[in-house]
Amino acid sequence: MSVHKTRGFLYKLARLLGDWQAVSSGNPKKIARRIGRRAAGKATGRALRKLFK
Repeated sequence: MSVHKTRGFLYKLARLLGDWQAVSSGNPKKIARRIGRRAAGKATGRALRKLFK
């Protein structure tokens, strides 16, 4: 397995663990904040991808 595949797997795992931590806390504010930040990050990534393409 190459380094970039391992790194990609670890980043995905970290995102899933962050999601799991927010949900397992049971705090609706933490869950909403997590969802909002994930959506903002995806939107920013798409915009930057279009900008630098």
